Amino acid sequence: MQTIGPEAGGPAIRQRRRLSLRGARRQVARGREFAREALEDWGWDHRATAEDALLVVSELVTNAGLHADGCHELMLRAGDVFRVEVYDGCGDLPRLPPSSRTGTPGGHGLRIVRRLADRWGATPHAHGKVVWAEIDAERLRTGRPRRIASS
Repeated sequence: MQTIGPEAGGPAIRQRRRLSLRGARRQVARGREFAREALEDWGWDHRATAEDALLVVSELVTNAGLHADGCHELMLRAGDVFRVEVYDGCGDLPRLPPSSRTGTPGGHGLRIVRRLADRWGATPHAHGKVVWAEIDAERLRTGRPRRIASS
């Protein structure tokens, strides 16, 4: 994980939307619908990559609910990338579970995010952390799949 973004010379952000979810019921459904509307408004809703983006939103909000007492805020940013930011009140940074857990229930959300997003990470802040993921806007415009480096 690494911290990148406009403040660190990262991608340009031109639009943003914020949804407060602190204490809200059905956080995942509300977050997903909010993201679907944003993708539609930004013209990024007609490709399979948009479905990947919605799954990333669902996984990050779900993880906040399971591991960090819920999502406090969902921020979506658009520009050179579609950036999803999930703010919570727990300062513990997420880690991928050991690969030996494959086949056991749970622990797969961050693996899904890592697979679908071009970048992801977490950054602490004064009241918890933000877990974020980015999908390159070009992928959302063209539907081009993510290139996964061989390891």
